[in-house]
Amino acid sequence: MNTEMKKVILTLTLVLATAVSANAQLLYKISGNGLAKPSFIIGTYHLAPVSFTDSIPGLKEALDAAEQEYGELDMVDLMSAENTQKMQAAMMLPEGQTLDKLLTTEQMARVNGLLKTLMGVDMTNPMVAQQLGKMTPQALTLQMSLLMFIKKNPDFNPQESFDDYFQQVIAKAGKPVKGFETVDFQVDALLKGSPMDRQIENLMCMVDNQEWQEEMAEEIVNAFFSQDLKAIEAALDAKLNNSCDDTPEERDRLIYNRNANWLKMMPQIMKEKSTFFAVGAAHLVGEKGVLTGLKNAGFTVEPTPGPSPREGGS
Repeated sequence: MNTEMKKVILTLTLVLATAVSANAQLLYKISGNGLAKPSFIIGTYHLAPVSFTDSIPGLKEALDAAEQEYGELDMVDLMSAENTQKMQAAMMLPEGQTLDKLLTTEQMARVNGLLKTLMGVDMTNPMVAQQLGKMTPQALTLQMSLLMFIKKNPDFNPQESFDDYFQQVIAKAGKPVKGFETVDFQVDALLKGSPMDRQIENLMCMVDNQEWQEEMAEEIVNAFFSQDLKAIEAALDAKLNNSCDDTPEERDRLIYNRNANWLKMMPQIMKEKSTFFAVGAAHLVGEKGVLTGLKNAGFTVEPTPGPSPREGGS
């Protein structure tokens, strides 16, 4: 199962932690190494409620101080008619091809079993087959993971995006909002990066390991809402020790290569303007994570509003 897909699946259950550890943080200040003003970076969880921003120490001050925002994407650009169409097209199989032609009868039965659990209907229903049966296996995996999340969290509001919140605040203040990546890049990396046989394998891995996914979901959700990057890293690195685990090449493509690209861009971005960066928390953690990369480049990286022994220091 590739890393980006695992990240979505692992964050299916929205369970708030009861307390925030004093030694944990999602928001960091970046300073030193010739910067005239500090910048800031936050690790996000794409399905977190906007209300959770009230629990992040120093967030308002960081947003006020920043002169621009960088996300993985410019969300306004993402929602344009042209790019919405690109995303939808990338999620569909070639004309005339359907999922039941790619999967065996037995595999389709297993997929339908999970759909029945999540929706009460499956692709033996012509309307459901019309909607889902033309999706790529990768896109269906994403769709089913979202269905899992909604089933667990019926109050989830897809109109309130945690990532979009930061861009809205900055834009409302009349400051620029930009993205590290283009929609075309993300379509290629996240929707088209895996060959069809691997997409099918990932789909069946999700179908066949629902219980494990839900257990990992609770771990990573609690880690995020505890603002504990070490626990997030541990949950993302959990393995089934079979072909469902992401390969080194898949993790490079979806996480580490993107981190490296961002790290090349960030020094000049921060030199020009104090910047608030908002990227998925999985991109911050580990030896190839953005926090370590910034430290290795000579910047001081410390939690806001004060240092923490867990991830702080230069």
